Amino acid sequence: MRALLVVNPAATTTSARTRDVLIHALASEMKLEAVTTEYRGHARDLGRQAAESQDVDLVVALGGDGTVNEVVNGLLHDGPDPERLPRLAVVPGGSTNVFARALGLPNDAVEATGALLDALREGSGRTVGMGIASGTPGTEDEGVPARWFTFCAGLGFDAGVVGRVEQQRERGKKSTHALYMRQALRQFLQEPNRRHGTITLERPGAEPVTDLVLSIVCNTAPWTYLGNRPVYASPKASFDTGLDVLGLSRMSTLALARYATQLLTSSPERGPHGKHAVSLHDLDQFTLHSKVPLPLQMDGDHLGLRTSVTFTGVRRALRVIV
Repeated sequence: MRALLVVNPAATTTSARTRDVLIHALASEMKLEAVTTEYRGHARDLGRQAAESQDVDLVVALGGDGTVNEVVNGLLHDGPDPERLPRLAVVPGGSTNVFARALGLPNDAVEATGALLDALREGSGRTVGMGIASGTPGTEDEGVPARWFTFCAGLGFDAGVVGRVEQQRERGKKSTHALYMRQALRQFLQEPNRRHGTITLERPGAEPVTDLVLSIVCNTAPWTYLGNRPVYASPKASFDTGLDVLGLSRMSTLALARYATQLLTSSPERGPHGKHAVSLHDLDQFTLHSKVPLPLQMDGDHLGLRTSVTFTGVRRALRVIV
């Protein structure tokens, strides 16, 4: 088997020594080429090259969710073709590793490598769905390039939090759950549209959902993790179905306290609920429009401001080793 290992040297939870051990373990089982990323977007370029080469059987992403997202966007550059494209494997090296953990992989890089090698020996894997977001035709965002996401996207409040965290990390702060909580509080205090949302969700064959403050799009469950605690925004979301959406139309102090508590105590059976919460399941396509430009995030990566984004759930997009 020919495999490409894409290594993010800035991965939060893996040292250079650990990466060397993992490379050695993988190389003992396959013909391995390891490449260390050198710039933002490098993992995407490597994934695309692997998809176009026709002689790479497997691409292994060693890093966090951002590295995985780039590799997936490279592999799917010309669209999904699970039978032709290289398979994807993930060794978690980030601070949260939602995609890997949602697949059932251990959160420890060494343990995940062992699980990966066992899966390869047994021929174990699954074909998973992905989401894709693009600028809506006929709007000022129609020229924005389409981008795939593996586990979540968001327009509005949560994307604003992601943007704040990225700014802090650029200033040298470590990515911790405490950092996210602090930035979420600051985003709330400075959120100008928290009482009167600007987002409208439109989908074929249904009435629009209006005045949303927050919109979280899920391709799987859980939505994220706080330490070892899974957090479910859309408990029914799955790699085997379309996309799920959680929308909130009110973010007063009381509403925020209520929904934050529901998120922290969420389970696979129950997520946030109430008269200001909208939950939609298994959507193939929908569009989020905003009256004002709002921040957009995908897989925890802040992508700037948007006024209109069309989301599509693509079933059976990529084969994954698990």
